[in-house]
Amino acid sequence: MPADRPVVAAVDCGTNSTRLLVARVDDQGVDPLVRRTAITRLGAGVDASGRLSEAAITRVGDVLDDYARRWRDAGVTHVAVTATSAVRDATDAALFLTAVHDITGEDVTVLTGAQEAGLTFAGATAGTTGRRVVCDIGGGSTELITGDGTVDRWVSMQVGSVRLRERHLHRDPPSSGEYAALVAGIDEVLAHQDEVFAAADGHPLIAVAGTALTVAAVSTGATAPDVDAVDGTVLSAADVARVIEDLAWVPDARRLDHPPVVPGREDVIVAGALLLSRLLTRFGFDAVEVRVADLLDGIARRVADGAWPPAAVDGAT
Repeated sequence: MPADRPVVAAVDCGTNSTRLLVARVDDQGVDPLVRRTAITRLGAGVDASGRLSEAAITRVGDVLDDYARRWRDAGVTHVAVTATSAVRDATDAALFLTAVHDITGEDVTVLTGAQEAGLTFAGATAGTTGRRVVCDIGGGSTELITGDGTVDRWVSMQVGSVRLRERHLHRDPPSSGEYAALVAGIDEVLAHQDEVFAAADGHPLIAVAGTALTVAAVSTGATAPDVDAVDGTVLSAADVARVIEDLAWVPDARRLDHPPVVPGREDVIVAGALLLSRLLTRFGFDAVEVRVADLLDGIARRVADGAWPPAAVDGAT
């Protein structure tokens, strides 16, 4: 990829993690120079209280201070800082937006569910053909998106690894009753989703973000926390079920014995993995293909094209 292409930065302040992508972008795709993820749990307690905590805002601010130095050192010319479910839902979101601007000098774009879906689909399906279904399991919300090249339909569900854990899993490890309640809660949400997201043409479900990457890394026996190494891994539904069985019934601290389960994900990975498993079952997928390219890659493309902030996408279910 030509070295004279502009270098852009995309930041996602999510419910469970704060992520950075520094990349060059051209007509051939996104050339990542830096990918960083920090578990910051911005959305801790938001499901119950509707508010962001001061401690959570501070955690994200500290990470963004580091990220800003990184993108400046990389010669970034354009930056997009975004926030998703936790900030969308918080009644005190303005405090967070002010704090981020004070630290980075950048305004935050709070993505709507439609915008998040469209950008995620663009990043995850680059280079694919045919109708695909993409799921993005976040901490506070989960997006399902389908289309052939462009988005046809999408939905943003108010379930994610942090939100589900806070609702249903209160013991360490969870009791069988809590586990059953978690399954029932997930299935209740998925039962109402449109059949347009069902498997077709033999394609696996495409899954992006930390839950799916971590499940794939645990399944393949990865000995390092760098989950990006599993990009493109295809797991059967049985593979996902085995990971859940390995992790579900041990204390949080024991899950950290698996190198891909990094501190800050050990208490939410079971909820997220179970959501992935139930998605496969509900929509008839035999397998899931895990991809690193996601929302951040979609953002980077838009920034490089000068099309930022993004427009909404059609196709909401």
